[in-house]
Amino acid sequence: MSTTELTIVRPDDWHLHLRDGPQLASVVRFTAQRFGRAIIMPNLNPPITTTPQALAYKARILAALPAATTFEPLMTLYLTDNTTPEIIADAVASEAVYGVKLYPAGATTNSDSGVTNLALCAPALETMAELGLPLLVHGEVVDDAVDIFDREQVFVETVLAPLLQRYPDLRVVLEHITTRQAVEFVRAAGDNVAATITPQHLMFNRNALLAGGLRPHNYCLPVLKAERHRQAVVEAATDDHPRFFLGTDSAPHAVSAKENACGCAGIFSAHAGIELYAEAFAAVGRLSRLEAFASLRGADFYKLARNTETITLEREDWRVPDALDFGAELLVPFRAGETMHWRLRRETGSG
Repeated sequence: MSTTELTIVRPDDWHLHLRDGPQLASVVRFTAQRFGRAIIMPNLNPPITTTPQALAYKARILAALPAATTFEPLMTLYLTDNTTPEIIADAVASEAVYGVKLYPAGATTNSDSGVTNLALCAPALETMAELGLPLLVHGEVVDDAVDIFDREQVFVETVLAPLLQRYPDLRVVLEHITTRQAVEFVRAAGDNVAATITPQHLMFNRNALLAGGLRPHNYCLPVLKAERHRQAVVEAATDDHPRFFLGTDSAPHAVSAKENACGCAGIFSAHAGIELYAEAFAAVGRLSRLEAFASLRGADFYKLARNTETITLEREDWRVPDALDFGAELLVPFRAGETMHWRLRRETGSG
């Protein structure tokens, strides 16, 4: 008998982009409807590099939420060549900053202020390892000599592995993993290393980007990979391993920024942030494992209490809108115009 309803502990999103200003107000409601908490990315322009900036951004997020919303933004700082141990200590003392994001300079959207040489970050990384503040990693090299489909694998081998040898106690989340090599690295690592997985990397391989024409709204970084890598990521998400968990990497961009000669990388998935995962898990007959992936493992890794509220997903067809408001512009959501088979029904109280 097929499942028609699933109630799980309210999930959290451990990798989310919200932007700022009117754009923030347009998109944050989708996440707040589904998730209890979210790790908020700091790659605004200018980036969030200090605790006072993070606290001010958190206040703007809370002000943009619909009334009577119970959602907690978990703030992060943007690692730069100039991040000091004092900045890290202030972040930990604030009890409002939950990680520091490593963007290799030029790797993705608003990463120009990112790290040019990890050696320059040694004092900050040593303090993070000592105080237990996680490093959240965009795991790609930016060397033009490296094929874009190989950049995650090369990063894991040449940057992440040596980094963890140098700082064996550093807590690391390798975000939005896309390759078999990244899966194998996390499986073999210690309890201080985890990974997040996006819906697009569970559902699509690189054909969705290139087959039948260039599909700009399926373009993200790291890019979609070959089918063998997608299968490895699906297996990691849907098995019982405790250190793979949900992170949508939902990243809104206006249509004008996506549909041009140099379209931005990023996929907006917050409009169906948990429903997409339900489809992916149901497709491989592992829907019963969604709760651990979406609601339990991330909280455990971040050493936070699990949520007590629940949500209910119902098997019901619905059509994803062709476009959504995004400040004064529009954005195209993931799976726009397609039929989804699971939808969020309601919160069902505490459990």
